[in-house]
Amino acid sequence: MGEASLLLHGEEEEEEEAESSVNRTGHVWTAVAYIITGVIGSGVLSLAWSVAQLGWIAGPFAIVCFAAITLTSAFLLCDCYRTPDPDHGPGRNRSYSEAVAMSLGKNNARAFGLVIQISLCGITIAYTITSAVSKRAIQKSNCYHNEGHEATCEYSDTYYYLIFGAVQIVLSQAPDFHNIQWLSIIAAIMSFTYSFIGFGLGIAQVIENGYVLGSLTGISTSSGIEKMWLVSQALGDIAFAYPYSLILFEIQDTLKSPPSENQTMKNASMISLIITTIFYLLCGGFGYAAFGEDTPGNLLTGFGFYEPYWLIDLANACIMIHLVGGYQLFGQPLFANAERWISDKYPHNGFINNEFSLKLPLIPAFRLNLLRICFRTFYVVFTTAVSMTFPYFNQVIGVMGAIIFWPLTIYFPVEMYFKQRNVEAWTTKWVMFRIFTIVCFLVTMFALVGSIEGLISAKMS
Repeated sequence: MGEASLLLHGEEEEEEEAESSVNRTGHVWTAVAYIITGVIGSGVLSLAWSVAQLGWIAGPFAIVCFAAITLTSAFLLCDCYRTPDPDHGPGRNRSYSEAVAMSLGKNNARAFGLVIQISLCGITIAYTITSAVSKRAIQKSNCYHNEGHEATCEYSDTYYYLIFGAVQIVLSQAPDFHNIQWLSIIAAIMSFTYSFIGFGLGIAQVIENGYVLGSLTGISTSSGIEKMWLVSQALGDIAFAYPYSLILFEIQDTLKSPPSENQTMKNASMISLIITTIFYLLCGGFGYAAFGEDTPGNLLTGFGFYEPYWLIDLANACIMIHLVGGYQLFGQPLFANAERWISDKYPHNGFINNEFSLKLPLIPAFRLNLLRICFRTFYVVFTTAVSMTFPYFNQVIGVMGAIIFWPLTIYFPVEMYFKQRNVEAWTTKWVMFRIFTIVCFLVTMFALVGSIEGLISAKMS
């Protein structure tokens, strides 16, 4: 679907009309809210487990390295929002796919379109799994409180998946990114809340223990091969915790100017990634310090903590609310890409292009489109079904983190940088970036293979 991005630069009059219809009012703090909503997601819940696999030195070091790479990538991408080509003027690239198409051409745009759609879909699947796990954790927490920590407290999670899917079907009818700013702000507040609760409970557990658990080499295993697979999966989980490049352009397209969008976005990226990395280090570090060898795969649903049960319930409720917004933050770009492609293929089809207004009591009128209703409903049903088939939290996010990280955070940003700055082959800068790209590729492949192995093992067990 990357091919659709080329079609967005058609007639100048149509482009100007589309631009005039968008009211961009965002600033650095709304961008920070969007970024935190998109970056601090279900990945934070696995970081204690990831640090536990890597140990006290490699675990925090890996988190900081992934953060630094993500920020470098973000700075490269921010400058690609405005097209430097004089033939097109300072036109906006309103999505990552448009920027790739304009900078790297049709073939790269097609490859990018496939990768990003798979990535966006994978993240929404992971968010669906996490939301259902959190709903079930609330019920289990109450059961353990009433029946004792040794009680069985096993519940089916099918009902929870269906509830989350139903909510997303309704919210997915919002026409575009600009209509869900309020949801992103609420979701960002929720992410702060459950992150604070997570590392707060970790601190409390460390104080109760009276000492810090864990070791420099991480959790011991029965064999070197098993350790290798767990380390690779941990790297995939950490990579999943930084999916920022996927949504950068859509967020930047909400910003007003002046000041220039790229400068505002760089400031927002710096602020947001510093905040999120601090949270990640606190959650991952204190989680491992509290539980050591028994660190759960999901810090707030793995029941390392049992009490106070009401605080665990609150944290999981915040996760659920956050993931409602997070699903939309990653789902809306996917919807927009697919619907633009379909609309360009069939420009005169009334089912695809006609809109109508619906007014319900007590709420403002809103626009609906038959393609939007059908496609987005089908998509939510699909992601819900896949989530129910593969409900393996750590393994799924490890696979998705590895798939997303290298192409979208490393390869395309570097290639667009080379193109825009006319970096010549075999110069110092060219060699350094090539080494950087190759090293990141090898790490990503290592994480992908290990995460797939973990997913297959979980499905077979």
